[in-house]
Amino acid sequence: MKIIILGAGQVGSSVAESLVSEANDITMVDVDSKRLALLQDRLDLRAVVGNASHPSVLVNAGAHDADMILAVTEHDETNLVACKLAATLFNTPTKIARIRSTEYLAHPEIFSTENFCVDFAICPEQILTEYIEKLIEFPEALQVLDFAAGRVSLVAVRALKGGALVGQQLQELRKHVPNVDTRVAAIFRKDRSIIPEGDTIVEAEDEVFFIAAAEDIRTVMRELRSMDKPVKHVMIAGGGKIGKRLGEALEKDYQVKVIEHNYQASERLAGELNHALVLHGDATDETLLESESIAEMDMFCALTNDEENNIMSALLAKRMGAHKVIALINRRAYVDLVQGSRIDIAISPAQVTIGSLLAYVRQGDVVAVHSLRRGAAEALELVAHGDARSSNVVGRKVEDVKLPKGATIGAIVRGLPKSESVFGGNLISEQEKRSRESSSDVQVIIAHHNTVIEQEDHVILFVINRKMIREVEKLFQVNVGFL
Repeated sequence: MKIIILGAGQVGSSVAESLVSEANDITMVDVDSKRLALLQDRLDLRAVVGNASHPSVLVNAGAHDADMILAVTEHDETNLVACKLAATLFNTPTKIARIRSTEYLAHPEIFSTENFCVDFAICPEQILTEYIEKLIEFPEALQVLDFAAGRVSLVAVRALKGGALVGQQLQELRKHVPNVDTRVAAIFRKDRSIIPEGDTIVEAEDEVFFIAAAEDIRTVMRELRSMDKPVKHVMIAGGGKIGKRLGEALEKDYQVKVIEHNYQASERLAGELNHALVLHGDATDETLLESESIAEMDMFCALTNDEENNIMSALLAKRMGAHKVIALINRRAYVDLVQGSRIDIAISPAQVTIGSLLAYVRQGDVVAVHSLRRGAAEALELVAHGDARSSNVVGRKVEDVKLPKGATIGAIVRGLPKSESVFGGNLISEQEKRSRESSSDVQVIIAHHNTVIEQEDHVILFVINRKMIREVEKLFQVNVGFL
């Protein structure tokens, strides 16, 4: 595909890196020439310096024959105008805008074809907030990812000594949880991937990815490690967009404290949050943390805009007794460095967000994409179209589908109606979408070797190496004759 990315920040750079590796024709636009030069040194892409909302800049970027425009600059207004220009002047087929302001998101009619012509609107801050919420709900997990409108979850946990399954073969899992159907999709041992077989033995410290119906997640977790006590007390360092959203999401169900170093921002935040306690101070201030009972915190979330500050405050909180700490870190090198050390979970905002964008770029009918292990692996939800003659997967048993080695079908969801689309500005909330789809007769089938894939099934796959993605996508594309 020929794709123009507007904005070379963290999100734009990460998307570009992912898409370039998949042989797409990428042009990057940004006002910062130095930032673009650094990207060109690393990636095979074309760079255009200029304001993304100017028609002449879009012309220079090749908008006249682009397949897609990803407007992910830091300014909502620039992104909206760029999408409108792409539709009006260039008739660009797909236009995606990054929207941060809740003022815009609260009025989905803004994105319609009569207005700014945004086909898909994504909000990275909201995606991050929901991601962290899941980690707080399941404190034992390293990642919790939803598929099929929340019907199925893929969860990563670290197998700890003392877990019922540690030291045993995977085929023993069914004996431990006879009433729950689950499947281990992958195991990572000291950064080396292991394709799970029935006789694979789980070792302590293994990173185990398993898939199950959402309601069965806790039961399976209990077999892999001892369960933590439920989270009650949460401390958030940083009252910015993400910190505020998380505080709003948690304050009804948890005891929440938010530390904000800017006095005016902390005053404003105190007026916007109803139950959370807002503190003006520095999250790396040992005296402040001690006075606010950091040792009693079940979860400490470092979410400021300064990644070094996030690392230091998380390390300090852990040393002072916080049970679990999460740090938001932009640089991938830093994430790899601190993940699994004294910091329990290091989150890369770009890697969490990128899946929402990749779902629109992938070939075939891709419903969801999640980046795993900091971009090394992926989980996808694809819809199987066609019939036994026109499709490589429909009408076939899982064992007969010619997947590349390292790709695993984890689950199949049958009877799921088409999700309400955000296309053309017809935005609906995730909660509304789930309530509509949960009312239908939907089957969650954990995939086994003899499971047969049927037409319109949602197939959830785990791919240990992103280089296999294109081959997997081709499998799910129907022959031209069927169309």
